[in-house]
Amino acid sequence: MDKVKIIELPKVLDKRGNLSFFENTKQIPFDIKRVYWIYDVPGGELRGSHAFKKSHEFIIALSGSFDVVLNNGEDEVKYNLNRSYKGLYVPNLLWRKLENFSTNSVALIVSSIEYDKKDYIRDFEQFKKTRYEIK
Repeated sequence: MDKVKIIELPKVLDKRGNLSFFENTKQIPFDIKRVYWIYDVPGGELRGSHAFKKSHEFIIALSGSFDVVLNNGEDEVKYNLNRSYKGLYVPNLLWRKLENFSTNSVALIVSSIEYDKKDYIRDFEQFKKTRYEIK
């Protein structure tokens, strides 16, 4: 969990509206291979509930807010994302779930690898075994 961090992105303030951005390894610690977003999440639903063997992610609340809950097999930490100029860097081998979505929230997720269904660990007990085997 020591590699997880909130990263504040550059902000360009303008009376017409503000702008924030990130560029590959300048703000986030990996090259971007995939970008996806989650939206229209019904009240009370959660997303995620898996871990990745290789993929690192950067998660931003582009609109609204939600919580990212991370678990390393022993400890759990919850991060509330609610600013479009702050994102959460999540390294591989951490169980993650997104919950508590506000109305009209949009989660932008940037990944270090292209989609690979073999990279997913979808069972928590298997995650704990895999985490200790790989480490």
